[in-house]
This record gives sequence, C-alpha cells and structure tokens, in this order.
Amino acid sequence: MDKPPRQLPLPLDSNGGDGAALTSHVRQAPRPAGAPRLRLISGEGQRKRAPLRSRDDLARVLVGAAGDMLLRRISTPRAHEIEQRVEKLLALFDRVDDAPALEPVLRRQLDDLEALLREPAPRPPR
Repeated sequence: MDKPPRQLPLPLDSNGGDGAALTSHVRQAPRPAGAPRLRLISGEGQRKRAPLRSRDDLARVLVGAAGDMLLRRISTPRAHEIEQRVEKLLALFDRVDDAPALEPVLRRQLDDLEALLREPAPRPPR
C-alpha cells in the first residue's frame, strides 16, 4: 500500500531551533510578525500534472515551459510549440465565452496539449 505524503516543518529563520544550524552562514531578512512558517511537503519524487481546465492552468503551463527551456529540460522549438498552442487556446477560451457550442473543440485541444506535455522530450544539447 502506498504511503501518504508527509509534511515536515522547516524553520527558515535563524532565531529558532534546528533551522539556525542550517542557515547560520546565510544572512537572513527579518520575518514580518505573524508571517507563517514554511512547511516542507515530501512529494515522493513524482511529478503530478493537474488536468488543464482554465486560463490559469494555461498560464502555469506557459511559465513551466519557459522555466524548462531556461533549465535546458526542453528545446527552444518545443517551448515555442507549447507557446503557440497556449496562445491559440487562450483565444479559444475567449470565443467559448461568446459561443458555448465551441466547448468540445476547446476540450479536445486542451487534451492535445496535455498529451504533448506528457510526451518525453529529448533534452537539448548543452
């Protein structure tokens, strides 16, 4: 049976307990009063893709593709292809607002983009 992910507190300020030893050599900015502490969530090493359903999801895909391109996880042509598809989908979202009958077309194109994102891409040369 799979273990549920664990959440562990991660103190990031130099004033408290265990985090002080980890960050003693780093200059810390003061934490505003009442700011929440960050928590480390163990992700079990699996990347999970949420289904694409909204404009916000498309923005997340676009930012992710740009980051992947900068980190050389994907090639520039693949990032450009993702960008073009996202732009077309954003325009289609606007058209669906005016004509709800286009929703099946939107869903099909969102599924196509999800399939492209799931395809393993060869890493670009360094």
